[in-house]
Formats: sequence, structure tokens, C-alpha cells
Amino acid sequence: MALQINATNPEHPALLLELPWHLPLEEWPDEYLVPLPRGISRHVVRYARAGDEVVAVKELAQRPALREYELLRDLDRLGIPAVDPLAVVTGRTDPEGEPLESVLITRHLRGSMPYRSMFETTMRPATMHRLMDALAVLLVRLHLAGFAWGDCSLSNTLFRRDAGAFAAYLVDAETGELHPELTRGQREYDLDLARVNISGELLDLEASGALHPSVDPIDFGTEICARYEELWKELTRTSVYPAGKHHHIERRIRRLNELGFDVAEMQIEHASNGDTVTFVPKVVDAGHHQRQLLRLTGLDTEENQARRLLNDLESWMATQDDYAPGDPLGARPEVLAHRWVREVFRPTVRSVPPELRGQMDPAQIYHELLEHRWYLSERAQHDIGLETAVEDYIQRVLPKRREPLRPTEE
Repeated sequence: MALQINATNPEHPALLLELPWHLPLEEWPDEYLVPLPRGISRHVVRYARAGDEVVAVKELAQRPALREYELLRDLDRLGIPAVDPLAVVTGRTDPEGEPLESVLITRHLRGSMPYRSMFETTMRPATMHRLMDALAVLLVRLHLAGFAWGDCSLSNTLFRRDAGAFAAYLVDAETGELHPELTRGQREYDLDLARVNISGELLDLEASGALHPSVDPIDFGTEICARYEELWKELTRTSVYPAGKHHHIERRIRRLNELGFDVAEMQIEHASNGDTVTFVPKVVDAGHHQRQLLRLTGLDTEENQARRLLNDLESWMATQDDYAPGDPLGARPEVLAHRWVREVFRPTVRSVPPELRGQMDPAQIYHELLEHRWYLSERAQHDIGLETAVEDYIQRVLPKRREPLRPTEE
């Protein structure tokens, strides 16, 4: 059987032909390899350079290689965080003509690390909690897409930290199955495997002295189950919002925030009986909101102010007709963010008379107006709108907060 390369991009086969497919992966010379940290795998895995690409090459039998390749392509189409499949190479033989195993080739995920590399220096428990949250987010997103992982573990996950955000990416889809929808039993099976696998991996780290002394491996293995259930319940409960939906959307966002998650993306679907909203959660580190708001809008605020303003910005963007995440023809978030500053943020702040602002900066004024809107909307059980909230805030709140000027002592 002749060497065959099935690739997603017509440019990849020419680049991949330069690699030594006539040698078992364990025998590849260093000149082809890239010294990147590798996680534990039941298969031989190496990082290599193909043109300008750094690729991960995994050796396995032809049938599972082709199956995993197609599963990863399906996950890519569904927008699930997973490694990017590039090609499958079959028909390999050594110089004596003896058959060699096929290989699956994926693109190296830049900036990612296997969990063992992250524990080379003792990781703080707070960071570990965020990593477990990131893995819970990944598992929920897989299950929502109908993907039963079959082997959820730290070893089969890559973690990426980007501007304060933590994300988990699926690496090994060999045991996975894609269904139109998962049953509760399928989800619970995946979750129980995750608990057992994670506890075992952390016990292994504990035995090697790489685990923080305050971390209980069994508790951390159980923690992902609790975080998963909280997130699953919040994301799957059905809600149909009336026309004045802003208040109801904000309530869902606040609930996600209380659980420790932020909203990475929001999509509103219009229907005859109301609107449904879909949220994509993410896990963030301290200072993330300040950096993101500054990047998007140029507003330099405190962290809590930034979180509140970003929530409002995300809700507003989801209502814009030209907001289409992932659509190259849709408006970019930066464009919409500056439109929000120009059409919403600045006019709202300017509506508060300067003599009533006291020492509050614009971000704090807007933050308090949003909080007042939330309070009034909760009391009225419907969204009262920003203009009404501003008017009530100016008339009823600000006058009471002004302190009379004291004469200067001479």
C-alpha cells in the first residue's frame, strides 16, 4: 500500500512529505523534532516542524486514526475547543517494507501546556480551582454539542492562559462519540470517569511532591462534578424572554458571575413566542476585565467596574443586527464596542448633571446607573430601561448623597 496523506488543506501534504515517515515515531531524528512539553499518552506522540507549522504527530492504528480525525473535524465545525486536525498519514512502511502504524497530525496549540508541565512548580490552590472550572466548561460544552468524551482527564486536556482567561482544550478524541443529544446516563458516565481520572492524576502528583500540601486530590476530583452540575443547570434551563428582555438576560449573566464564570459569547434567537438566549461561559483570572475593557473601548477602570460594564456591553452587542460571532461579514467586537461607547456609555454619563456627580468618575457613574436599573427592574419584575433608571437616579438618589459644603476654616 502506497503512502497516503489525507489532509484538510491542500498545502499540507507537500509540507508533510518532508517528514521521515519511513521511521517509527520513536526513532525520528532530533532535526525534525521540536522540544515542547508532552503530556502522558497511551500512544507515541512527538512535536515536529512542517514548514512554518509546529505539528503534533500521534502514532496509532489506521482505523482509530481516521475516526479520531473525523471526530476532531466535527468538533471544529461545532466550535468546540479542541486541537485542530490537519491530516492522517496511512500506508507507512519501513526501509525493509514492513508496515508501520498510521499517524494522526494536529496543529500545535500555541501557548498551551499539559497539566504536568504546569505542576513543575507548585501551583497555588486558587489557580487549580480555575483550571478545574475550565475543564468543567469544556465538558459542559462537549455534552451540549452531543459529544460523549469517554475519557475525560487532565492528561487528555491542554490548558491555555490568554490575557487572564483560562481555557481547556480537548486533545484526545479517540474514545469519543458524537450523538444528536446525550442521555443523562451518558453524561453521568463521562462525569464519573472525570472524577476518578482527575483524582488519580492528582494522587500521582502528590506522590511525586508536585502538589500543594493543602490540596486534597479526592476533593478536587469531586469538585469538577459539582461545578459541572451548577454550570449545566444554569446553561440548559429553558427561558423564553419577552420583548423587554434586557433585565432577564442580565439576571442570567449575574447568576453565571455568582457561580464564578463569565460570559464569553451570547447569542439571541428571535422566535414568535419570545427570544431565547444562549451563553458560552469562560473562566478568568484577576485583572482580566480591566485589560479586556481597556482593549475594546479605551476605558481604564477598576476591576469590578470593568466586569459590570463588559456585561452591559456584551448584552448590548447581542441585540445588534450586525453582531455575528464567527461570521467574517459581521462587525468586529472592537467596532461594536466603540459604537457602544459613543451611543450608549457617553450619552448616559453626560445625562447626569456635573454638579451632582461629586467625585465619581464616568465609569463609576455608569456602574451605579446600571446597578440602580437592576434594583428598579427587580422591584418591577421587568426591565424598566436605562433612561427611566437614569431619571430616577438623578431625582431620588443623587440629591440625598450630596454632602453640604462646609465653610473653609481660616
